Amino acid sequence: MSYRTAGAVAGLLALLVALCAPAAARADGGSDDLLGQVGFDQRLGAQVAPELAFRDEDGAAVRLGNYLGARPVILVLAYYRCPNICSIALHQLSDTLRQISFGAGQQYDVVAVSIDPGERPADASAKKAEIVQSYGRPDEAGGWHFLTGPPESIHALAAAVGFRYAYDPQQHQFAHPTGSILLTPQGNVSRYFYGIDYAPTDLRLGLVEASSGRIGSPVDLLLLRCYHYDPVTGKYDIAIMSVLRLAGVATALLLGATVLALFRLERRRAARHDSGLT
Repeated sequence: MSYRTAGAVAGLLALLVALCAPAAARADGGSDDLLGQVGFDQRLGAQVAPELAFRDEDGAAVRLGNYLGARPVILVLAYYRCPNICSIALHQLSDTLRQISFGAGQQYDVVAVSIDPGERPADASAKKAEIVQSYGRPDEAGGWHFLTGPPESIHALAAAVGFRYAYDPQQHQFAHPTGSILLTPQGNVSRYFYGIDYAPTDLRLGLVEASSGRIGSPVDLLLLRCYHYDPVTGKYDIAIMSVLRLAGVATALLLGATVLALFRLERRRAARHDSGLT
């Protein structure tokens, strides 16, 4: 079974589990509705704090700012020993990124941060090795970063990007939303992509936009004029008015070129006619 198929199945199962969770919590006497605590709050333009302290997959002390400044960042909040959807989401992300020509560590960086303060660099290292192998471009492993950290850093980062999660003591698991967050090189939230399966074109356009057009081709910049980001769906949808305006401009240019060509042809004909008379 491919990760795309597995992802669809896992997503359905996760939805069914989520729908059953409130009833189960009430039956056990719990008062908190975990679903009410979990989700994404759109905070487009919000700044993440570069001074937040973590450890990378090698155990080295790093700050979030180590990964800012040069390129857009694809930020993923998950945890590495998650028994449910986190691994599928990371594999799906690697599959999507493999389908675009941009390279990790070249046009963008991927930064995964564990929301479980109990996880250690060894957990991050094992997950990185798994995902980089799935990505299939070993020379770009340096563009993938898997971090662990103390509760205060995790909470501060999650709050800054609007990522709401909660720990379920009965299940010994974290309830959390699934998706990726695009950051500009300066560390501002640019775009959200929800779920585990999003189109390579959407992710490519998001990276181009987050970079303020510093990466990508002229075609990418043209497509950004034809598509707009829908914050509700986390996708890029075609903007009909922009397409119509571009089509109108193209039509006007074509008509102008045609008229100019006909005018020049007529002048040449008139010139030949005049020279024949003389």
